[in-house]
Amino acid sequence: MKNTHTSHVSEFHFGGEFVWRPTPELIAQSNLQQFIEKHGLSSYEELMRRSTTDIAWFWDTVLRDLDVQFYKPYSQIVDLSDGKPWAYWCVDGEMNIVHNILDKYAGTPTDQRIAIKSEIEDGTARTLTYKDLREEVNKMAVQLRNLGLGKGDAIGVFMPMVPEIVVAMLAIIKIGGIFLPLFSGFGVAAIVSRLKDADSKALFTADGTFRRGKFCAMKPVADEAAVQIPTLKQLILLKQSGEWQIEGVRGASVPQPSPPKSASHIEEPTERTSAEDPMMIIYTSGTTGKPKGAVHTHCGFPIKSAQDMSHGLDLHADETLFWMTDMGWMMGPWEVFGTLLLGATMMLYDGAPDFPGPDRVWSLVARHEVTTLGVSPTLIRALRRYGDEIVHRHDLSSLRKFASTGEPWNPDPWMWLF
Repeated sequence: MKNTHTSHVSEFHFGGEFVWRPTPELIAQSNLQQFIEKHGLSSYEELMRRSTTDIAWFWDTVLRDLDVQFYKPYSQIVDLSDGKPWAYWCVDGEMNIVHNILDKYAGTPTDQRIAIKSEIEDGTARTLTYKDLREEVNKMAVQLRNLGLGKGDAIGVFMPMVPEIVVAMLAIIKIGGIFLPLFSGFGVAAIVSRLKDADSKALFTADGTFRRGKFCAMKPVADEAAVQIPTLKQLILLKQSGEWQIEGVRGASVPQPSPPKSASHIEEPTERTSAEDPMMIIYTSGTTGKPKGAVHTHCGFPIKSAQDMSHGLDLHADETLFWMTDMGWMMGPWEVFGTLLLGATMMLYDGAPDFPGPDRVWSLVARHEVTTLGVSPTLIRALRRYGDEIVHRHDLSSLRKFASTGEPWNPDPWMWLF
């Protein structure tokens, strides 16, 4: 976009200097500028006008630019006849978001690209390519269907931020189920209230995780919660060994996972769902009352995630995004959907951000060549007290962008970071 507007220091309510301005070269290379030029717009201001006065044009164009594929095309991009709060998107369209973030890449160069980089507290690191991820999701989808789970079933996920949480999430959505993420630090009552509200049929969990070198058990919490949910029949457990185990709730017998099939026989059909079918329920914190479940559809939240990353963060397919988050916070699913729709790489970290040393975040950025780092102001306030040296000891040359969400900034930590 053209930098035609001259800003003044006085526009910052706290004063101070601008710390960075994009060069003309960076602007020209940006996804947003290329979007503007591709669609014959003269400026960013024209895009703003067009996108807000003709939302049908804008979102139809975004869907096409993102190569979102439909089993059955939509007859109308948006129906506002019941009012904006009840907008109906991609009317008559049939699509499953998992097709668009995994299936469609089969046999393409993206299949060999890294989808997930991950690291846990003890330094163990793993990577999964798009092909690896698709195969693991297919295998898990088979197991879920063998358990009698399918379209419309809500399935909770109470797990640490390891690659298997993405496998669980996408397998649920692949079979037409509804993914219900839970904060990995929740206690029994918080889990029960959410799973019971959604009439959940199953729960993914793990033996536990580590925080500051100490093992934090998750399975006992899941066990105690599961027996209080009448509709819940199965626990799907990630063992510390990395193997999956299926357990019945209240003594119910369940089939165990079958041996993995060979790589040439692990394709599993993705459920054909409506664009407006629910694929995720994520609950509010409950700090001001009973937690409220926000229902998200196949053609809603995931598309906005990718549009945010493409236009707002300028994320490219050859880049890595790392958001210091948990899957129970909406930034977790946002990271998964957005990166995979763009064919980019996500970075997952399970552990404390300042363990075993206060430079852990910066070491992760350097080691995994992160290009976009997502933070919260609270995290930066905590890291800032350790000083500049812990940052400068690492090669952060890969890092192009910072992003932030969750709360307002105050000036000093903002200036320290940016």
